Amino acid sequence: MIGVMKFFGKKLGIDLGTANTLVFIPGKGIVLNEPSVVAVSPSDNKILAVGNDAKDMIGKTPDNIIAYRPLKDGVIADYRVTEAMLRYYISKALPKWNIWKPEVMISVPAGVTSTERRAVIEAAIKAGAKNAYVVKEPILAAIGAGISIYEPKGHMVVDIGGGTTDVAVISLGGIVASTSVKCAGNKIDAAIVDYVKKNYNLMVGDKTAEDIKINIGSAVPEENELSMMVKGRDCLSGLPRSVEIKTNEIVRAIGKELREMIQAIKDVLQETPPELASDIIDQGITMTGGSSQLRNLPELVLRRTGVKAVLADKAIYCVALGTGIALEHLDTYKKSIITKR
Repeated sequence: MIGVMKFFGKKLGIDLGTANTLVFIPGKGIVLNEPSVVAVSPSDNKILAVGNDAKDMIGKTPDNIIAYRPLKDGVIADYRVTEAMLRYYISKALPKWNIWKPEVMISVPAGVTSTERRAVIEAAIKAGAKNAYVVKEPILAAIGAGISIYEPKGHMVVDIGGGTTDVAVISLGGIVASTSVKCAGNKIDAAIVDYVKKNYNLMVGDKTAEDIKINIGSAVPEENELSMMVKGRDCLSGLPRSVEIKTNEIVRAIGKELREMIQAIKDVLQETPPELASDIIDQGITMTGGSSQLRNLPELVLRRTGVKAVLADKAIYCVALGTGIALEHLDTYKKSIITKR
């Protein structure tokens, strides 16, 4: 009976990302980290697989199965499939015999519209949540990175995920200035695919591009370059082929995308009140999210803005950790929570 009581009124934090979805349970930590991918059979509109199982199918499915991401640029592109995905994650995170509906907190990008916000809440309620709260990603990232957001001080957070780069200045628990650009990890991967195709006549998939980014990618040129053998399909002969690619080539390939991200940071700095701007110079910029782990990205931010940037501990988990902390202290953070059902 004690075990049953322990799960009574369960709370779940969901970092609903374009690339990955993380589920956090207060007291247990991150219990689930899977790709935001769903495999659908179009003929009978049936959902076949979600998460890791569906990601394994990407680029390898027969015509009668489509594996795709229902979230585009951090917001719901396909409502029905997102609902099914949320239902899968909620039921997988909770015990088999759980009979109580959980309270769920979900992260949304800083630039989300009220319609998009409502869509997330509706999807969560239909997927089996008792209450659904949504909070903007930069606030959750700041909480997860250990920033005390209620101080009368300016803190700048740059959260770079798969679909969006969210930049925000937070003071006294609210967002003072923010922007959200639809340029992040996925666009970087696409730029690498284009570069390899143009320069080597080699077709590579998104998964390979992501491996290149992680293994040898950098935001600034390096003297001691890393290199990697890349396998793909020759555009002319159609036969498999491999080439060697080096770090500084990737720096050139992703330059346009990095400029767009840096511009977003500059735009927010220009909107920031002078008092808060001086706080940001003292404390620096906190970088969170999976794509902020690109080699030398904090160095590039320093060079372009003149403000030092620091990669948060566990950068990839900051938003999920933030949902957990906010759920445990709902009363404290209720000012930052946008919607409640």
